[in-house]
Amino acid sequence: MGEFNEKKTTCGTVCLKYLLFTYNCCFWLAGLAVMAVGIWTLALKSDYISLLASGTYLATAYILVVAGAVVMVTGVLGCCATFKERRNLLRLYFILLLIIFLLEIIAGVLAYVYYQQLNTELKENLKDTMAKRYHQPGHEAVTSAVDQLQQEFHCCGSNNSQDWRDSEWIRSGEAGGRVVPDSCCKTVVAGCGQRDHASNIYKGGCITKLETFIQEHLRVIGAVGTGIACVQVFGMIFTCCLYRSLKLEHY
Repeated sequence: MGEFNEKKTTCGTVCLKYLLFTYNCCFWLAGLAVMAVGIWTLALKSDYISLLASGTYLATAYILVVAGAVVMVTGVLGCCATFKERRNLLRLYFILLLIIFLLEIIAGVLAYVYYQQLNTELKENLKDTMAKRYHQPGHEAVTSAVDQLQQEFHCCGSNNSQDWRDSEWIRSGEAGGRVVPDSCCKTVVAGCGQRDHASNIYKGGCITKLETFIQEHLRVIGAVGTGIACVQVFGMIFTCCLYRSLKLEHY
């Protein structure tokens, strides 16, 4: 009877080991995906960050990059802990899983909270940013972001093209007779912003289009963060089961 119990425990441990190993392989790939989403946000979708007053959007992307990198390291550690049957490594693995879980929940919560606040922030700050920082010394990133925004989304100004009347650059005389930036033009050529007729420039504002763009990416960040965090719950359960099984066998 004792031999049967010992064999039964051993078989259960083996099953848990292979289950946790399979989980870690998937977990490693998930970490790669999380880090890729974070890098994608920072490298390809961060052109408009300089137009945002809050750093929350940037923070969520950095959290995903860090969490993804830690996930990949943790996945390798989990495989080593599983096959070497080292309880101290399993404890470390569980702690890392818990830390990553918290990081991704934080990223998801930040994305959700900022999603709710984005409309108010853009209404309060986008027009002011365009008026006071466009083509001003030390604000080259804002100038580049505004030009790209207006060309990419076929818009002009925050609410409409009339917003540019309050621009410090337009008022200073350095605009060379332009009433809107050249990036408002449907066909961009030097000096085309001197004529603000509807046949020449885009009349609609950029605020709604920028809000939609950022909200779409916040949804991706939030979904990835909370989705992977939920998957980690299973990893923590498997780890606890294997740890308990090894502890029983040890005694």
